[in-house]
Amino acid sequence: MSTLPTIDFSKMDGLVPGIVQDARTGEVLMLGFLNETSYAKTRESGFVTFWSRTRQKLWMKGESSGNRLRIVSASTDCDNDTLLFRVEVEGDGLVCHEGTVSCFTKPIALNAEVNRGE
Repeated sequence: MSTLPTIDFSKMDGLVPGIVQDARTGEVLMLGFLNETSYAKTRESGFVTFWSRTRQKLWMKGESSGNRLRIVSASTDCDNDTLLFRVEVEGDGLVCHEGTVSCFTKPIALNAEVNRGE
């Protein structure tokens, strides 16, 4: 039996980023923040639950849309201050509130030096 890593909630005023990735395709779907309570609720329920920084309350992604994020696996980074959730999306699969599969849909142009690796 392995021991759970201790997540470091101290660096960002009690929050850690939670990256959500499609377990089947590998596509990054969204990023949210978790506090200790939402992390405990996530582990208990098997569905990703975030802390809303704007509403100052817990929210389970998909609680109103039906597009809940059922966790297939979870891991933390080497510093124990970022979480990665590999999920299966329930419902119609549209994770973003703008009606897209992923929240990451807006390309950013990079300057030529960055593109050439200089």
